[in-house]
Amino acid sequence: MSAQSIPAAKPLIGEEERQAVDRVIASGMVIQGPEVAAFENEFAKLVDGRHCVAVNSGTSALHVGMLAAGVGPGDEVIVPSFTFAATANSVALTGATPVFVDIEPDHFCIDPKAVEAAITSKTVGVMPVHLYGHAADMDALQAIADKHKIGIFEDAAQAHAAKWNGKPVGAFGTYAAFSFYPTKNMTSVEGGMVVTDDENFARQVKLLRNQGMERKYENEVVGFNYRMTDVHAAVGRVQLTKLAGWTEQRQRNAAYLDANLRGVTIPKVASQAEHVYHQYTVRTDDRDAMVAKLTEAGIGTGVYYPIPNHELPSFGLTLDLPETAKACREVFSLPVHPSLSTDDLERIVTEVSKAAGL
Repeated sequence: MSAQSIPAAKPLIGEEERQAVDRVIASGMVIQGPEVAAFENEFAKLVDGRHCVAVNSGTSALHVGMLAAGVGPGDEVIVPSFTFAATANSVALTGATPVFVDIEPDHFCIDPKAVEAAITSKTVGVMPVHLYGHAADMDALQAIADKHKIGIFEDAAQAHAAKWNGKPVGAFGTYAAFSFYPTKNMTSVEGGMVVTDDENFARQVKLLRNQGMERKYENEVVGFNYRMTDVHAAVGRVQLTKLAGWTEQRQRNAAYLDANLRGVTIPKVASQAEHVYHQYTVRTDDRDAMVAKLTEAGIGTGVYYPIPNHELPSFGLTLDLPETAKACREVFSLPVHPSLSTDDLERIVTEVSKAAGL
């Protein structure tokens, strides 16, 4: 293996973030307070000014969004099976049923035709995942939702600042959920954000995240402790100021890989989409062998996702989703993060060619 490996992902947390944490700790106000409120207001600029409610994880954002939307037992929500388990889990945790459908092959996002075919009298919503930083086809999905009078619940965990036809993800649906996990395009170390254009919906999320309280000891609903701390929000605020620059660097890195990679199928980008490259995901017929060779050469990779959600032991379903099955066999992600050097990019290209036998 090479002396210095290139990691598949690299959280960028520097002196400004550390100073922000120290400032908050010194203030004595470390639980949900002014930093969280400021983070919510600042994040709103990324999603066309929608209401933003910070929580302690992306999964929590998905979950309380579902509950605020009134999803519960007897309901069905259509989800892609090719995604992280939190997508379907957020539906199941309400007592509703996640209905798994296939993806379209070009961008790995939910297939609108499959959504249309899966709608029943129990369907209350569809949850597109803007996977790897590429927006789902929101025009087609919005038309379906309007036709059948169902909600759109955006899983934007991987897609901070991604756009569809110039409109930012998170600004389409009944609600959207973002994640600030350390390897995301920006982080609060851990955390999430619920985004909605409905003030009453936002208030319900605020109740649910804080034990059902808006005022202390006046619990209006049964809620959770899903609060974001001011420490995490302070980190998120600093990271938010850097997001635009990091996104541009990710896009430049992806453009270099697009132009120079050989031996794999590079990501496709829809003409309507602005891809933010949370992952740079390629395809190959012999994925496992290539990943092993790249690992030996010191090139970090990630396989997202090797098992479709419907086949996980937590769901245990047998379904015919051919594009999902193909993607699970073929995809892996190469480093694309902002800290890559020109030498790193050249080395990635060289080692992929070698691994492909070129």
